[in-house]
Amino acid sequence: MGYCGIRRVDEGKLKGGHPHEGNLTYYYDSLPTNCVADFVCPAGGDTGYPQYSVSRGPEFGYKNLAVFYHACSFNCLYCQNYHFKDQTFSAAIVTAEQLAKAADKKTSCICYFGGDPSPQILHALKASTLARGKAENRVLRICWETNGATERPLLKKMAQLSLDSGGCIKFDLKAWHDGIHYALCGVSNQNTLLNFRWLSRLISERPDPPFLVASTLLVPGYVDVEEVTPIAHFLADLNPAIPYRMLAFHPEFCLKDLPSTAKSHALRCREAAEKAGLKRVSVGNVHLLGHGYR
Repeated sequence: MGYCGIRRVDEGKLKGGHPHEGNLTYYYDSLPTNCVADFVCPAGGDTGYPQYSVSRGPEFGYKNLAVFYHACSFNCLYCQNYHFKDQTFSAAIVTAEQLAKAADKKTSCICYFGGDPSPQILHALKASTLARGKAENRVLRICWETNGATERPLLKKMAQLSLDSGGCIKFDLKAWHDGIHYALCGVSNQNTLLNFRWLSRLISERPDPPFLVASTLLVPGYVDVEEVTPIAHFLADLNPAIPYRMLAFHPEFCLKDLPSTAKSHALRCREAAEKAGLKRVSVGNVHLLGHGYR
């Protein structure tokens, strides 16, 4: 059993543990959508046109293929999508070919998340390659939302798909101090940080639109300025242009007794990140912070 009486997914027993099939659900989001990187994404602004975007402004009339994998290599106490832990073994099996066909001519990006795409990354890589092959010369960005703890050879393949297509890799840097990370997620953050550092070397290959994005959930009592400040210095030392999105926390899963992120909490963290030297800092889920946030 996992935390709160919810079983941890045994990745070795996943029915979709093969490159040609996956345990997942998928759906379409009209663009522009509220993804973690929406403040720097070609779908919502004027970046990347014409090579990586279908229009100079927001891609109205187009859609994102959102792929939710029923698996994760972390077991976070505040998981916003913890329901998949009970649904995994009854989830639909979708082949890589079926998923690739779902990316029709009105689909300008595919985003893999979950859970996390890494436990079933072979399926995602195959589906992406097939979809890009069918897309021929049209725009089809490949994006990832991940905890970043996958193996380096697989991460390299993920990165190449995103670089070539105009997509991005969004790393969730959940905490800086390893003890806090263990407490919240049940695993170390060392592999995540090493992988992020390695990926940062590729930023110069395609600086626009941004290739690498970082995010942090501002968990009251756990992730405040003391965590955000060293994360921001880490990012700024790698490249001050790395976009950094801080997200407001909503009580969920095992941390239902905590409050939502306060406006003052978010403002302190944003100021700390900017003071560290980051040029593109944003706060998301602002509706959870109350009125008047700018």
